[in-house]
Amino acid sequence: MFDLVLAQLTDVFRIGLIIALVLTMRRTSAVTGRVLPLALGVVFVAVILPTTLPTNLPGGQASLADAIFAGLVSNTVILLLALAGVSLVERLRR
Repeated sequence: MFDLVLAQLTDVFRIGLIIALVLTMRRTSAVTGRVLPLALGVVFVAVILPTTLPTNLPGGQASLADAIFAGLVSNTVILLLALAGVSLVERLRR
């Protein structure tokens, strides 16, 4: 499981999707809020990547449920890092 999470943490496509999610949330937060779009985006990316790109599973031996659970964990970590980066940039701009 650790290898699966580590592989997903270094997936450039996953990182790009989560960063795009954060940037979109910033632009639309006045209308849609912040928490719900981020939570749904994390779940969406965690489910859509292993179901559409099963070759991304390391060794191809992980089950779909394991890949989705690992995706939830890795997406949350990436999301927290992206939010910290956005917060840092906003503080430096002031």
